[in-house]
Amino acid sequence: MDGRPVGQKIKHRVKREVDELKRSGVEPFLATVLVGDNPASKTYLGNIHNACKEVDIASRNIELSANTSQAVLLSVIDDLNHDTEVTAILLQLPLPKEMDEASAVMEISPQKDVDGLHPVNLGQLWQKSARLVPCTPRGVMVLLKDYDVEIAGKRAVIVNRTKLVGRPLGQLLLNEDATVTICHSKTTNLEEIMREADILVTAIGRRQEFTVGPEMVKHGATVVDIGTSSVKGRLVGDVDFDSVLKVASFVTPVPGGVGPMTTALLLYNTLVAVSIQKGQKLGFDPERLSG
Repeated sequence: MDGRPVGQKIKHRVKREVDELKRSGVEPFLATVLVGDNPASKTYLGNIHNACKEVDIASRNIELSANTSQAVLLSVIDDLNHDTEVTAILLQLPLPKEMDEASAVMEISPQKDVDGLHPVNLGQLWQKSARLVPCTPRGVMVLLKDYDVEIAGKRAVIVNRTKLVGRPLGQLLLNEDATVTICHSKTTNLEEIMREADILVTAIGRRQEFTVGPEMVKHGATVVDIGTSSVKGRLVGDVDFDSVLKVASFVTPVPGGVGPMTTALLLYNTLVAVSIQKGQKLGFDPERLSG
């Protein structure tokens, strides 16, 4: 399952929506906040701002030093909340260990929260009414639907329980009538549970300690790899792609699978945020890309 062409389709539709919004006098504007100098975070945000340029969304990045106080970070977020030019806010996670991540996320206006992690947006996800949905989990759902993977009634196993990926993705799959099991470091008989999955999602990111091989995968399953690791200078996922592809129906590559979907859905969420604030209707749903 190649996320690049699907992500590109979303970008094309986003660009059309941006053009329409600008003709009506509405300007989407994404502000990102980076605390510290984590290289992976810098690379990710660089890709986000490049993607914004592709679709004519205005953006800027605010970089704060790793020793920035919690009070200063909250003040920066509050300023962005009240800045009428800024319509979307992304706080790059994780924050330095000394900082309180939960309070920083709660400080973001729910209407500008393009990561979909504010308790208001997560609560709406549980009620099946969320408009701002975490980007990676929704990207997975869009990819599954674009490849016509059947979800209702199927057994989905997620090897990740974080609030960024595993938990919201589990809820999205439940909302589509899958039977969901979320696994983690304390799960017993992990490989046995993984072999029962019709849809297997893995997001560990420690390839040298955890590798998904064909013996862990049910014949004909769909395997979604969200994990990223660097091995001998090369970006790889959790899955031994070539061997698993011999038993699975679909496998997402790393890079090029879920990553492009995350970027595309962040652009889409930037449009959703401005549409909520300005009372505008969007002309497309990324989960229904035909037409």
